[in-house]
Amino acid sequence: MSASQLSEPSLSRAATPPALQVIRRDGKPAGFDPGKITRAMTKAFLAVEGASAAASHRIHEVVEDLTVQVVGGLTRHAGAGHILHIEDIQDQVELALMRGGHHKVARAYVLYREDRARERAANAAAQTTAPVVPTLQVKGSDGTLRPLDGAVLQRLVTEACDGLADVSPEPVLTEARRNLYDGISSDELSQALILAARTLIEHEPNYSYVSARLLLAVARREATSFVQGVGVQSQAEMATAYPDYFAAYVGKGIEAQLLNPELARFDIARLGAALKPERDLQFQYLGFQTLYDRYLLQTKGVRFEMPQAFFMRVAMGLALNEIDREARAIEFYDLISSFDFMCSTPTLFNSGTRHSQLSSCFLTSVPDDLDGIFGSIKDNALLAKYSGGIGNSWSRVRGLGAHIRGTNGQSQGIVPFLKVANDTAIAVNQGGKRKGAVCAYLESWHIDVEEFLDLRKNTGDDRRRTHDMNTANWVPDLFMQRVEQDGEWTLFSPDEVPDLHDLYGIPFREAYERYEAKARAGELTVHKTIRAVDLWRRMLTMLFETGHPWMTFKDPCNLRSPQRHAGVVHSSNLCTEITLNTSDSEVAVCNLGSINLGRHITEKGLDRDRLARTVRTAMRMLDNVIDVNFYTIPQARRSNLRHRPIGMGLMGFQDALHALRLPLASDEAVRFADESMELISYHAIEASVDLAAERGAYASFPGSLWSQGILPVDSIRYVAEARGETLDQSTTLDWEPLRERVKTIGMRNSNTMAIAPTATISNIVGATQSIEPTFRNLYVKANMSGDFTVVNPALVADLKARGLWDSVMVSDLKYYDGSLGPIDRIPDDLKDLYATAFEVDASWLIEAAARRQKWIDQAQSLNLYLANPNGRKLDQLYRLAWKRGLKTTYYLRTQSATHVEKSTTKKSDGKLNAVKIAPQPQPAPQPAFEADSTFEAPKVCLLDDPTCEACQ
Repeated sequence: MSASQLSEPSLSRAATPPALQVIRRDGKPAGFDPGKITRAMTKAFLAVEGASAAASHRIHEVVEDLTVQVVGGLTRHAGAGHILHIEDIQDQVELALMRGGHHKVARAYVLYREDRARERAANAAAQTTAPVVPTLQVKGSDGTLRPLDGAVLQRLVTEACDGLADVSPEPVLTEARRNLYDGISSDELSQALILAARTLIEHEPNYSYVSARLLLAVARREATSFVQGVGVQSQAEMATAYPDYFAAYVGKGIEAQLLNPELARFDIARLGAALKPERDLQFQYLGFQTLYDRYLLQTKGVRFEMPQAFFMRVAMGLALNEIDREARAIEFYDLISSFDFMCSTPTLFNSGTRHSQLSSCFLTSVPDDLDGIFGSIKDNALLAKYSGGIGNSWSRVRGLGAHIRGTNGQSQGIVPFLKVANDTAIAVNQGGKRKGAVCAYLESWHIDVEEFLDLRKNTGDDRRRTHDMNTANWVPDLFMQRVEQDGEWTLFSPDEVPDLHDLYGIPFREAYERYEAKARAGELTVHKTIRAVDLWRRMLTMLFETGHPWMTFKDPCNLRSPQRHAGVVHSSNLCTEITLNTSDSEVAVCNLGSINLGRHITEKGLDRDRLARTVRTAMRMLDNVIDVNFYTIPQARRSNLRHRPIGMGLMGFQDALHALRLPLASDEAVRFADESMELISYHAIEASVDLAAERGAYASFPGSLWSQGILPVDSIRYVAEARGETLDQSTTLDWEPLRERVKTIGMRNSNTMAIAPTATISNIVGATQSIEPTFRNLYVKANMSGDFTVVNPALVADLKARGLWDSVMVSDLKYYDGSLGPIDRIPDDLKDLYATAFEVDASWLIEAAARRQKWIDQAQSLNLYLANPNGRKLDQLYRLAWKRGLKTTYYLRTQSATHVEKSTTKKSDGKLNAVKIAPQPQPAPQPAFEADSTFEAPKVCLLDDPTCEACQ
């Protein structure tokens, strides 16, 4: 079989993307042909493995799959310009061969490329006459052609590199010139420079700043041309032009009916003078591309908002009701533009606009009647319209087979209604900014819980599946105790046990046991008794296989709620960090923002004074959200104004550990989690007391735990008493004076702290997400703005300091998916410090989270990672989370088998990376609870899934 015959089937699967062009080495464009990729790889395989019939058949299948992978990677790499260089194609082929484990073939391919490069260099050196550099024409937006001005390109790239270590303009310009062609548009020219800098990020992280600055140049010309009629070319000019631009920007924004006209009443000159143009330069590429694509205001496809105008617009929107609005706006602007703190996505989207829906999270409890059910679904749509994430409790809705008095029929249970809620979430996508997102919660005693567990499965009746809705178990302590005891568990329909929904702790146990006795006596119609551990096993199995339902714990959420006197927490929110009361008359609302903890670390440790200032200003901003917020439904307004909850969170926890040289898997890291959260808690409560002294306590303060001087760390005793156990309550600060102030002055906010996932805002500020461990030290992250190379700059700095950062190390990190473990020449202390999420025992994450939880009046979005999951590990992990008093958990992240294999197996001869791989010990197989219980391959949410917006 010939190479050409082998290539034919691949052409149908690896279809050419529209308008994709390849720039050849002579600078001329050519059409993209996937068949050439197929033939090149086929030749490489044949050269290594021979051309026997058996080998040819295998090569045919392997090359077909590899071609599809390469074409997909090239399509993402090309971006909006649809332009590739021949070297880009060869890089992707080499990467696909390496990732596929075809090491000998990859080596042969690399050597072939090197030989050809030497031949070209020798031929070039043999030329006696200087090469003729063609003069390229650039097509402007009006269609006219003008000569390419190389000096302008040089100045632009030089400015982008200014002040950055280990970068220079030459590699960017060299790479960019490879992708230029005669007649290139001005937009494509700008994109070529950005893409050129992007290709260098994996070798030098500071090129991420260069890429961001080159994109900033595009935004600068676009915004200033639209607002003022003349585009500002350089950042140096913008430093003096910002105040005039800002004044014109506010006018244009109001004229376009995008900005709140009230902004014009500010002292615009004073605010413009307070802008800090140099802060435009602190973005990394992923952050600025995200901001450019999704946050900066635009009209008719033209972005007219520069970054510092964006931050000031958000600050002005939050200062509308302040007495000295300008002073407060400048204070708020200084905080968020410094990246010390960042507001949540809805606040960034909408603050200062005509629709200031700034709140992040909404929680509802669905009633048990048709009007209530469909009213709740309508409320979901209205709340999601302006960027709200929603959590619904469905535990009150009667289950399958329950009697319906009005029709004398039987209920179809909650699943058909959940299907409607799922489809509503898809239909409302927040104006294309992100998908509508909702999470359904169900208590573990509900008769429909077994069907609820199956909602995310890809098999079965699709009418009883909700593929886009998140789901979560709302687990009572009594159920976990029955699991521990291997006892029985009874399922009920809520119409026959109506008070269970509102009970928790010892009263829940007493009522539940009464209903069990009634069921045994035949006094209840719909019920089912099962073994508790069997249901627990199914919960864990579905969590592993589908990523849902998440595990959240009802009793600690309620026993520790400061608002126990005002109602019941019936669920958490979309991301499991909010624990607020809900009722038919109140939809809980929370307003979020996150401290960038990594920005508060100095050589001496945690900067306590800076942290106190950050918390104080941020708490005022979050409290202001409540009063300027646009409420889409009256129940949300009523609840928010009455209780005034906010959620101060954090991000950059892993950055802080890197700066402190603390491995995540260490007692010291757990202790830092404890002490840093204690400081945040202290200052957040203190700031809320100060706001209460200035503005008054929240309306429902009397009777709250706060009013009794019971702070979050004190409320742990309620969980310990209900369980008959002991939980950590150690402190390092003097809390007694603050307790007295809380009792005598009051709190401005019923709740003050919650740690959200921060998936997008951490990208904007260049921090690690929330309390997450490092995902990988080098990987490609995908989101709605494209594919981005992410490399850990702290690791690179350490490797440079030890003389270990080179192209071989880059290759090794790519091959091992950013893991340092298999790379022998990296010292053990760096392997410990930069261990990735799947290399750290997940119990360390739980221990650190438990220490944080004692200080937090709400909860935290806690993802758990398992590289080699099995039933016993899951069982131990989630029991530990419950025993440590955690209120909620979030996603379970697991690795695919190929990733596990790649990081633990010994490589064959001809390896590309110059390291010695020691054989890895293989753990003995462990049963999932019992010998006959097994798990299948996981189908879970991926951290780099570009379609997932649940955490943002």
